Order: sequence, then structure tokens, then C-alpha cells
Amino acid sequence: MDSRYIDTISSELNTARRNVAAVLTLLGEGATVPFISRYRKEATGSMDEVAIQKIRDRAKQLKDLDERRQTILNSIEDQGKLTPELRQRITASTTLTALEDLYLPYRPKRRTRATIAREKGLEPLANILQRQDRTAPEEAARRFIDPEKEVSDVEVALAGARDIIAERVNEDERARTKMRRIFEREGTIKTKMVRGKEREGAKYRDYFAWEEKLSRAPSHRLLAMRRAEKEKIITLKIQPEEDRALDQLDRLFLRGHGPATDQVAQAVKDGYKRLLAPSMETEMRLNSKKQADEEAIRVFAENLRQLLLAAPLGQKNVLALDPGFRTGCKVVVLDRQGKLLRNDVIYPHPPQSRTAHAAAKVRQLVKEFKIEAVAVGNGTAGRETESFLRDIGLGKEVVVVMVNESGASVYSASGVAREEFPTHDVTVRGAVSIGRRLMDPLAELVKIDPKSIGVGQYQHDVDQTALKKSLDDVVESCVNGVGVEVNTASKQLLTYVSGLGPSLAANIVAYRDQNGPFRTRKELLKVARLGEKAFQQAAGFLRIRDAGNPLDASAVHPESYHIVDRMAQDLGCTIRDLMENAELRKQIRPQNYVTDTVGLPTLKDILKELAKPGRDPRDQFEVFQFQEGVEEMSDLEIGMVLPGIVTNITRFGAFVDIGVHQDGLVHVSEMANRYVRDPNEVVKVAQKVQVRVVEVDLDRKRIALSMKNV
Repeated sequence: MDSRYIDTISSELNTARRNVAAVLTLLGEGATVPFISRYRKEATGSMDEVAIQKIRDRAKQLKDLDERRQTILNSIEDQGKLTPELRQRITASTTLTALEDLYLPYRPKRRTRATIAREKGLEPLANILQRQDRTAPEEAARRFIDPEKEVSDVEVALAGARDIIAERVNEDERARTKMRRIFEREGTIKTKMVRGKEREGAKYRDYFAWEEKLSRAPSHRLLAMRRAEKEKIITLKIQPEEDRALDQLDRLFLRGHGPATDQVAQAVKDGYKRLLAPSMETEMRLNSKKQADEEAIRVFAENLRQLLLAAPLGQKNVLALDPGFRTGCKVVVLDRQGKLLRNDVIYPHPPQSRTAHAAAKVRQLVKEFKIEAVAVGNGTAGRETESFLRDIGLGKEVVVVMVNESGASVYSASGVAREEFPTHDVTVRGAVSIGRRLMDPLAELVKIDPKSIGVGQYQHDVDQTALKKSLDDVVESCVNGVGVEVNTASKQLLTYVSGLGPSLAANIVAYRDQNGPFRTRKELLKVARLGEKAFQQAAGFLRIRDAGNPLDASAVHPESYHIVDRMAQDLGCTIRDLMENAELRKQIRPQNYVTDTVGLPTLKDILKELAKPGRDPRDQFEVFQFQEGVEEMSDLEIGMVLPGIVTNITRFGAFVDIGVHQDGLVHVSEMANRYVRDPNEVVKVAQKVQVRVVEVDLDRKRIALSMKNV
């Protein structure tokens, strides 16, 4: 890795140079972010995943910048216009914007008005005008009249010269820097409704005549306005005060009050309105979109992390229902490993209303399969099905839980679901997904495209490459943070384990199917194409419950087993004794085991893991129940205090499911009896909360909620 990158990143992130160098070296060798964060703390100074990702991403930006710099240098050199001074300025540029400003005059372009004027031989006239000396413009222009070049008179000559000056204004690095600053600081977004779009664009009516400083517009509002513009509901402009911008340009290009000054002033104004302002507006659109995307992606990624790390019910016998009215409720039985044992359909609701038969069927399945929990999808007929189940006497030992089914239909129609259940229809697959996501949200949700899980906002409007990269980082972080039981994990879950990927994940499952459960971590080396490098990256995150070596079920990496062996030998006990006996662990002095490659951070992690080997870091599962009798928006009354579950978090508040088929919004101003800058300070996705109904708009299907004083 270029040492300049290391110096730049170290300075920008205020991080020790040796640690930045270590991270870039490890990444270059193929190490993953979770592996570096968890098992190379000595090299990185105990950096977390976020810090490592920042180094990785900044290094790529610098590399991309260098590649663009070289392309620009080559292009200008090919034109024979690369002077030593220009080369030095291009080499010294530290941003893509600065590079592109320097390149603009040399960028190959289509024929412009200025190009045509130059072809007519009018560039010398433009030079004369720009000097703004005592030369009279009309007098100078007469020398350039040439009917053969379609320069028929003085005015045509002057107009062509002004076109050349206007283009120079647009391409002037100083002018672009000043205008960029004005647009950034003083640019105003102005929207206007397209005539006749009142009804079609009703949901965007807040933006029919909106005006706001670009610098103050929050990301969600920018994305909403851009979507409305894309759907041709509104027009949108970003401009500062024209007089203010022109005043700045005049100071750059006008000199005194000579005879030619008026011509140059006309050219400056034309250059601003026709070229520079549109160029700056495009740049502001791109920059503001990039910033809005980054914020939206950040919020989405945080929501996804919280959802993936929601508390699992654990290994229980589960009855899962995908509710419905006319088509009935699809019912599936899952064993403690999530295997499908039985599927059926019941019709407890109108129009069939075979309630007694449905109740008998459910009770029979609960008894036959020793059901410990019932999962009910929260979509159509969800609350009605929940009420039905609570009224048929399943017993207190059987918990009934509403499950957010966002994305279940996407999974059920996917290739993953077809591969898993080739002989079952989408409704059975959907019910299985609902049941499994109660048992282990992380293991099930990794099978679904994160964009379809329902915790984002404007996810289809943001940069899709950046979104995928960010969400993949989150899924990888969550999967490796929790750890994966190699003998029960799906191919999709294994795919996200550090160092594996789709091909090795498939090979692990194939080996498991052919040879039975893995008995040791070392046995993973027998999997096709899983070599030492992949083993090093993956082993610490894979668990083997009931293995002969108890460390195989922990997060202790096999490369550190010899350290634990020494600890046990020094105390005259077994490794299992160390895990089970806190008094023995207290006798260990970590500093006694420090080596050139193993330091105190790793040793402390090992001791922590010995105390709670393989412990799931997620919260304990708590049963939740919506308010009985409140199942539709029409059941709501102002002032009601209700239990709810946070389903999504945005910059302006949190959406909460209160069991009426329409999430309510707790605006950020209603989250606490204090100023809240970021809703994530107060709530998390899947958190259980108490809310008060503030407003109900049945026509627009909007519910306003408050968490103050409840």
C-alpha cells in the first residue's frame, strides 16, 4: 500500500500510523473486517469494525483519486498542453472536485458556441475585450468581419467573442471555487407543483411550493423532493440570489470602466446563467444527493443491525401461522431446529368462519408436537388470528407472539425458498419464515435481500452500490458477532461468515450432508477448497456444540488453543475446569502469557470467553402482547396509552406497530421530555415501548403517537 495513503489516513482519522499500516496490510492479505477487529487487536490498537471500515473505505477513495489523476494527466499530455506548473497543481490536488476543475478547460467537449466562435477566428477578439483597455470594442470587431466565416457584421463578431469569454468564466478555477461556496452556503431549494398534478401527487403536497436553504434541508426531505421530481409531480431548482453571485464574478473579471467592460459584463452574466449556474446546480444536486444517501444508508444500516440482533426465542417447537381471511391461515409445525414437520390450512375467520374446526386443529397440533410457542404474522388478519389463538385455551405454557412478517413474501418466492422447499407453495414457505424468524431472527433474515426487510426509508432512491456495500457490512458484522453453529446453519447464514462466501458455504453444507455433523473445527479443513487461509478467517466465528474440545464451541480462535492449554497445565486442571470454575480463572495472570504476537488485549478476550463460552450476545427474549380490543385504526381514541414495537427509525422519529395494521409515528419531538437530536438515543428497532395516541387521520391512514409521560 502506498505510504502516502497511510500518512493521509493516519492524519485524517487521528490514528497511529503503524495501526493504519497494519490494517491496510491485513486487508491486502485478504483478512476480513470482523477477523481483524476480533483477532488482531495487538496490530490495530484494538480498533473496532467501524474504524477499520473507515480506513478501508478511505484507502479506496484515495486509490480511485490517484487513478483519476493519472487519467487526467495522460489526457492533457496527449493534447500537448501539460506544462510543469499544471502537472504540479494536478499532482497537489487532494479532492476530485479540485482535479475536475483543473481538467475542465482541457476536457474533450462537444461543439459549443465558444468552439464555433473560435473556428470563426474570434479568439483574438475575445482576448482584446478581456484586456478591457482603451480599445473600442466595435473598432476591434471590424477587423474580424469575414462573410466566408459567417461573421457578417460587428455584432456577430462581438457575440462570438462574448461566447468565448462566457466559456472561460465557466471554466475558470477561481470562479468555480467562489460559486461553489455561494451555492453551498446560500443556495435555496425552490419547488413548484406541475400543473394538474394535485390529486396524483397528493402525498407530496407539502412540497407543492417549498422553499428552504439547501444547507439546512435534512436528508429525508431532500430524498422526498427528488422522488416527487422524478415522478414529475414537482419541478425543483437550487439557486442562490443571482445578483449576489454576479457581484462575485464581476469582481473577478471586470476591470475599471473601459470601453470593453460592458461587453465583458454581458459575457460574465451569460456565462453564469447559461453555463456556470447550471453546472453548479448539477454539482449541488449530486453532492446533496450523495450526502442524503449517506445519511439514509447510515440510518437504514443501524435499523438493520438492531433488527438482526433482536432477541431470539431460541430452539423451541413452534407452530407458525401466516394469517388470511378468504384463503385461510396457513399453519406449519417446526421442530427445535426449524425443520418443517407438518403444514395445514385453517379457516377461523369470515367468510368460511370454521372457527370450532380451526380451534380443534390447532389444539391437536399443539398437543401432538409439544408446541412451546405460536408465531403469528402481523399482516392481514394478524390481530384477528392472535385473538382467536388466545381464546382457544392453549395453556399458559404456550406463548403466542406476533411476528413482523416484512419480507416473508419476498423470501417465499425466492430461489432460496424454492431450493429449501421445492414441493411446497409460497404460503407454506412464508409461514415457515415467520416461525423461524421468531426462533432466530438473524439466521432467517439473512436469506432475504436486506432492502426488503422493511426497516429503511427511500432505499430504492439511494445509491444502490453504496447501499448494498453498507448492508452487507452490517450483516457480516452481526453474523460474526453472534457466531454460527456450523452443524445447523443454512448455506445463506454460512455465506456471511468471515472468509467463506457462497461457494465455501455450499461446500460446508455438502460435506455435512455427506459425512454427518462436524466433530471438530479442524475437520473443516477437509471441506473442498477450504484451505488454511479461509480456515484462519472463519474458524473463530464457527461453533461446534458438544465437540470433544470445549473451545470449539467458543469464540477462542484455534490459533490460541495452545495458550489455554498452557493456562490449564499451569493450574493442573482441564480446559473444561477453567470454563466452569471462576476461582481457577482468577488465579490466571494474563501477563505471564504475553509473547511477541499475543498481547493483553487477546489474552483478556480469551479469559472473557472462558467465563461465558459461546454466549449469545443478543438480549433475552421477552413475550409481547398488543392491547386486546384494539385491532383497527377505528378502535383508536385520542389519549389511549398502548403497548407497541418499534419497527423503523428515521431522522425525524420512529414508527411503532400498535397492532392496527398501520404503524404510528412518534415524531422526534414527542420521544422524551428533553431535546432529542437522534431518535437512536431513545429507541431501537424491535424495542417494546408504551405510547400515547395523539392524533388519528383515517383518510390519510396516519397515526401520531407520543412517548412523553407514559
